[in-house]
Amino acid sequence: MTKARVLVLISGGGSNLQTLIDSSRTAESSYDIVHVISNRPDAYGLQRAEQAGITARCLDHKAFKERGLFDTALAQMIDEVSPDLIVYAGFMRIMGADFVSRYEGRMINIHPSLLPNFPGLHTHARALEAGVTIHGCSVHWVTAGVDEGAIIGQAGVPIKPGDTPDDLAARVLVQEHRLYPICVQAVASGKAKLVDGRTMIDGKPGGFALLG
Repeated sequence: MTKARVLVLISGGGSNLQTLIDSSRTAESSYDIVHVISNRPDAYGLQRAEQAGITARCLDHKAFKERGLFDTALAQMIDEVSPDLIVYAGFMRIMGADFVSRYEGRMINIHPSLLPNFPGLHTHARALEAGVTIHGCSVHWVTAGVDEGAIIGQAGVPIKPGDTPDDLAARVLVQEHRLYPICVQAVASGKAKLVDGRTMIDGKPGGFALLG
C-alpha cells in the first residue's frame, strides 16, 4: 500500500506533531510524515522532527514585510515537497485566501474548542467565562475563514467545578492527542473527504466524535 505523504506545519512545541509521528509508524497507518515546516526558528517541534529523521525547515514569518510574501514563499516550499496532505499542528498563522484555495480539500487543522464555539485564541478562558459545561477540540478543513471549515471530528471534555484555563487546556490536549491521529488517518486513507463544503465519511455526511 502506498502511504499518503503528509507535510506538517508548526509554530511551537509540537506535542500533536509527536503524536502524529508515533501514529504514522504503526502497522495500520496510511500516512508518512515526510516534511515539517515551522514559522518560528525556536519551535521545539523542529527538534522532534529531526530526532525522528524527518526533514524539518524554518520559514521565519518575521523575515517578510508583507503577509502575502510569506504565503508565497511557504507555498513554494510546500510545492517542492508535493505532499498529499497538509496538517496544521499548532501552526499559529492566518493564511491568505489565495494560499488556502491552493490547497483546498487537503489541508486540515486542530482547534482547542468545540467549534463553532470559541474560534480564535484563548478558548479555554472563554469557555469558562461563558459557563459552558462541555469543552473540547475540533479537527476541521482549513478555509479562508478563521476556524470556519467543515468539521472532521470532535472530542469533548466535561468542565469541572474549580477548573482553571490551565486545567482545561491539559485535559483538552489529551483529547487532541486521541482525536488528531484518527482524523489524519481518515483523510490520508480517503475515508474522509471534503465535498461541496461538507465532510463526507465513506461517502456519507458525518464526522468522528469522542468523549473524554
